[in-house]
Amino acid sequence: MLAVYCAPYGLRLSAQHHARDGMEAARQGGFDLIVLDVMLPGMDGFSALRAMRQWSDVRVLLLTARGDDTDRLTGFESGADDYLAKPFNPRELVARVRAILRRGKDGGGSSADRGSPVRRISVGNVSMDAGARVVHVEDQRLELTAVEFELLSAFLQSAGQVLSREELVSRVLERPFHPEDRSLDMCVSRLRRKLDSATRQKGRIKTIRSAGYMFSVEN
Repeated sequence: MLAVYCAPYGLRLSAQHHARDGMEAARQGGFDLIVLDVMLPGMDGFSALRAMRQWSDVRVLLLTARGDDTDRLTGFESGADDYLAKPFNPRELVARVRAILRRGKDGGGSSADRGSPVRRISVGNVSMDAGARVVHVEDQRLELTAVEFELLSAFLQSAGQVLSREELVSRVLERPFHPEDRSLDMCVSRLRRKLDSATRQKGRIKTIRSAGYMFSVEN
């Protein structure tokens, strides 16, 4: 059904209906994005995603009937770029897919900066090459998913400034902000843990109560 619906939008889909077959197809490569259902025979989508993240950084949209915060958090911690709970409007799926694919297209940075993309930026011991899509913390390369990369890009370009959740959702996730949607907060939490694990300078991403988030420029 999804393959038929997405075709008029220029999206070509190849469907696999078993975790084993999907993993094998992913290993062969050639995909811009994987829409991964959590409820699969043979292996659940969370486990499949964690396994794929050992050898692939392909963009992944999790698709599942389970929509509570715990499952969303599990999905993002497993390496998902976004999360869509069933039932859903197919047009929203297409919009989410397009938003994920736009992230980092041609090394262009976040959506808010496509007109004049920042190619290289450094704040303290964190450096980013947007063209190569590489991030280093001190001398260590930081492995990030597409959404984490765009989130960090937004923070670095506005270091020392408070960014509201509304602005970050618009810039990074490219969708309208809904107060009950905690996807952004989960992405920020995951990015914060990765940064903290790579450096002695903990807490670079600060939560500003009732305002949003800020990337600290303090040493």
